[in-house]
Amino acid sequence: MQIASDRHEYPAHWEADVVLRDGGTARIRPITADDAERLVSFYEQVSDESKYYRFFAPYPRLSAKDVHRFTHHDFVDRVGLAATVAGEFIATVRYDRIGADGRPAAGPTDEAEVAFLVQDAHQGRGVASALLEHIAAVARERGIRRFTAEVLPANTKMIKVFTDAGYRQKRSFEDGVVRLEFDLEPTDRSLAVQRAREQRAEARSVKRLLAPGSVAVIGTGRAPGGVGRSVLDHLRDAGFTGRLYAVNRAFPDGQQELDGVPAHRSVREIAEPVDLAVVAVPAERVPEVVTECGEHGVQGLVVVSAGYAESGQEGRRRQRELVRRARSYGMRIIGPNAFGIINTSPSVRLNASLAPEMPRPGRIGLFAQSGAIGIALLSRLQRRGGGVTGVTGVSTFVSSGNRADVSGNDVLQYWYDDPDTDVALMYLESIGNPRKFTRLARRTALAKPLVVVQGARHGGAPQGHAVRATRLPHATVSALLRQAGVLRVDTITELVDTGLLLARQPLPAGPRVAILGNSESLGLLTYDACLTEGLRPSRPLDLTTAASAEDFHRALSAALADDSCDAVVVTAIPAVGENHTQDAALAEALRSAAAAAPAKPVLVAHVEMGGIAGALSRAAGTSPQAQRSDLARPVERPVTPVAAPPGARLIPAYPAAERAVRALAEAVEYAQWRREAAEPGKVPEYDDIDEKGAADLIGWLLARDEGPALGTDETCDLLARYGIHVRKALPAPTPEAAVGAARAIGYPVALKATAPHLRHRADLGGVRLDLADEEQLRRAYAELTELFGPPEETRPVVQVMAPRGVDTLIQAVIDPAAGAVLSFGLAGAASQLLGDMAHRLIPVTDRDAASLVRSIRTAPLLFGWRGSDPVDTPALEELMLRVSRLVDDHPEVVAVTLEPVVVAPHGLSVLDATVRLGPPPARDDLGPRTLPVY
Repeated sequence: MQIASDRHEYPAHWEADVVLRDGGTARIRPITADDAERLVSFYEQVSDESKYYRFFAPYPRLSAKDVHRFTHHDFVDRVGLAATVAGEFIATVRYDRIGADGRPAAGPTDEAEVAFLVQDAHQGRGVASALLEHIAAVARERGIRRFTAEVLPANTKMIKVFTDAGYRQKRSFEDGVVRLEFDLEPTDRSLAVQRAREQRAEARSVKRLLAPGSVAVIGTGRAPGGVGRSVLDHLRDAGFTGRLYAVNRAFPDGQQELDGVPAHRSVREIAEPVDLAVVAVPAERVPEVVTECGEHGVQGLVVVSAGYAESGQEGRRRQRELVRRARSYGMRIIGPNAFGIINTSPSVRLNASLAPEMPRPGRIGLFAQSGAIGIALLSRLQRRGGGVTGVTGVSTFVSSGNRADVSGNDVLQYWYDDPDTDVALMYLESIGNPRKFTRLARRTALAKPLVVVQGARHGGAPQGHAVRATRLPHATVSALLRQAGVLRVDTITELVDTGLLLARQPLPAGPRVAILGNSESLGLLTYDACLTEGLRPSRPLDLTTAASAEDFHRALSAALADDSCDAVVVTAIPAVGENHTQDAALAEALRSAAAAAPAKPVLVAHVEMGGIAGALSRAAGTSPQAQRSDLARPVERPVTPVAAPPGARLIPAYPAAERAVRALAEAVEYAQWRREAAEPGKVPEYDDIDEKGAADLIGWLLARDEGPALGTDETCDLLARYGIHVRKALPAPTPEAAVGAARAIGYPVALKATAPHLRHRADLGGVRLDLADEEQLRRAYAELTELFGPPEETRPVVQVMAPRGVDTLIQAVIDPAAGAVLSFGLAGAASQLLGDMAHRLIPVTDRDAASLVRSIRTAPLLFGWRGSDPVDTPALEELMLRVSRLVDDHPEVVAVTLEPVVVAPHGLSVLDATVRLGPPPARDDLGPRTLPVY
């Protein structure tokens, strides 16, 4: 428990775990009065040169007055932060608020002087950069807008920390000192610098786990069997290239090895450094093991032990303690309750998992939050990795278990620039930080395909996962992932099918598909599947069952040379009595034809009879297995394929036409997204937007504290400041008031019941349109009150008639986990009953708005369906852009609904609107880098 130093309470929310440049972790926290001994010990380990750079003079030791000054803060005008590892200081930073004369000040001044000191042993790890981000965030919270720093010219490392941070700054030189001044308001450059550092650090932290130089398995049984012994055997059998150790405190004294592996009773007894520890001991013993690993300098842990958050409240407490203890020593954790990790690189050959066999090496990265699904993915890739030029397999595999620390976000950071991974496949049961995940997914998808299956879509996150709740339905989250370039599929079968296609086939230039093969029926099935998936197939070319390998080669070559073709699906059934020679000839024919046209993808849909799939995986093989002629066996029988050479083009084979076409459709969609992402849209500027006026109005409305929902007048006033005009509706508590309102606005008018249970329910008869005169209005008023009750219950209003058009709905909400989301659909049953809504993250670009209008299934109603007049979609898109700007500029606007928006052939009318205000959710993606708090 930290003790507050002076007049303010200890700011616990400033505490954070961070990943440093080398992949290790440190804890950042405020310095308090009880840190005196730590500060003195820290200072004693700093070199004389670093002390000179800090104080501009020899300063061998801190006086008692110094210690008091540097440990007593008011957490407003004087703040100190420390980076700690194993509870000890490795770096400090402090600021002191100063006035215009540069002297310490209190009160309204918005400038502070900042100074750092980093222990020499930890310099170069990015500690100062992380501390600068955190002290800047603290300063902004306390009303400080600008830092100044005085640095000796020879202290180039510290000058670089400031200049590389990306803030707007001024630099001057006076009296032999470099003076730096910089604003603390985040800029595009400072945010880009921060995220680039985050990527490098988190990627490095995962690499330390996946490419260790040494591994200790703690909890290795003396007899075969058991979790720890199995992991040790798998590491050894995979040919791990580093040092391997077996650890078990039950080993008898004097035992030096176990099956040829050095054996120790404790990790402390190992003389050499240990990079990775696999922990397979009962949960109650894990804290002791973690402490031993931390004190020995272990860099990371894979905890396969169970008994944590998946087991209930006590397990959740145990899991929090596990994370806290490991991070305090600078270690990251995969798990607990993890299946393990795999790296097939020849330079590593790591199988620190419960998988009994090392998967074949390849270009596909796998991440699974479930061990069972991880097993299924590895198994399916092992069976389905065949292609014309060999096979593809796995580059790395991570099964995170309860993912208390390392998550899918971290692994994405690693895969982003991993040269061994071309395609990323992920099975996710929860997304702990959707806002960050979509940001990382978009950046990854710009470089390589990312395919995701979401489990637990309807039952919530598994018990072991600690995630923030989202109010968004699964369909909305899926739409946002697709906006970020993620290929979201429904099953692990589709995950593997799509991954195999993208692993070595080029992306299609469009949706035009040629179909050819020796089965007319299979060709027609493929044709129908293409139409179902929104592709544009040509009529299938039937080569007949008598087609030879040369016929296939000739037909495929012609299809690939056709400029009207973007991809080819080859359908194949074996002839009766077909032998291995014919299979191999067909596989070679397809391979050679495809190789001559490397820009177009080729897929094979085959009937699982005989050895076509096996031949496809061995056509280019040179091993003895590839020369066998015993292929008259079931296709699922295990074979020994050859690994595909780097860059080789594989032709994936699918046992059903629908699966081949589904994978191709995903590739077409991804290729289209890549083309559009290369030319991103813009957020337009509108001259009539009054951002300051809206901010002042919002501030005044919040100060009134009259509830989150704005009244009609306030809603219309706020929206009007962004150029959104709602058609006025006048209350009609009596028939006479209705008649007076109609005279004021002019006939024809509409009469509406606006009670909550009748609002937007035209199907119940609560709306009467085209009332041309007083007689019709009085009659409609009487019918309305007779049907639904007296005026005080129905709340009738009179509104001028809008031009005829299509009723639509525009909504914007701020979700605490995903951020601000804009949604669009047709008003009424289409959106409410069928869920036909499209969604995009805010801020929305002009390209996003155009895509929203066209993404719903009922979009044809906007574009002249069945001879109707097309409506003014440009006006609709502009309205969505204005709503997006409002919510993006003012996060206090937590919800906006425009319904209905009647879009006519020329112009549109907003007939009703609601706005809710409230405190905006915290934007952790704009703050300093931190690891999630568990």
